[in-house]
Amino acid sequence: MVEDWIANAYEGMSRRQFLKLSGVSIIGITALGPALAKGSAKPLIIMEQAEGIVLADPTRCVGCRRCELACTEFNDGKAQPSISRIKVNRNINFGPKGLYSGRDGLGNWGNGLIIQDLCKQCPHPVPCANACPNDAIVVKPPLNARVVDPDKCVGCKMCQKACPWEMLSFDSEKNKATKCFLCDGKPKCVEACPASALTYASWRDLTEKVPPRAVPIAVLPPAKAAACIDCHKK
Repeated sequence: MVEDWIANAYEGMSRRQFLKLSGVSIIGITALGPALAKGSAKPLIIMEQAEGIVLADPTRCVGCRRCELACTEFNDGKAQPSISRIKVNRNINFGPKGLYSGRDGLGNWGNGLIIQDLCKQCPHPVPCANACPNDAIVVKPPLNARVVDPDKCVGCKMCQKACPWEMLSFDSEKNKATKCFLCDGKPKCVEACPASALTYASWRDLTEKVPPRAVPIAVLPPAKAAACIDCHKK
């Protein structure tokens, strides 16, 4: 899988470096760095860990994008790939010149590799949840997937700006953000894939194996930053 191919390129990235790319404010980074760096004590878990995750094998993907249609037809009642929670043919690709991180990935024009991007169901601290000023991103039992609560979402798009992998979608008709919630354990994208390129599996941490797609520009709200300092101080 693509995660394994690119892991070596980012081997050794510390938790502090990851947080810098995850939309945390400079003040928050200064205070949290020592506690979150690798090798330190395990931080307090604010959001329960997800039980599952969807894994992608780009060597099997044929680019039909049925997964995107299945996602939106099941969850939104309309065929609109632009708001799909799985995003095909995006960003990181491996081409003739090596690893490239950007929207015009070399793989599309080099070796033709197609990449499926999926939500990482991030462990605490969760970038999109931290950035939301209305606490609209919550865990949904029994899988504890991170999901957008439409009743709390005001359409500010701060979660989109905070995700290092640009995995939050936005429905302009509803003025609401949306993200993968694993379809309550039966992901429709996995069921729809004709090439068995997607697999639903037990959760594993991919946040340090898959390099960020972009540098997030959202910051941690002051109230949350203060709470994080209290939790993560030595």
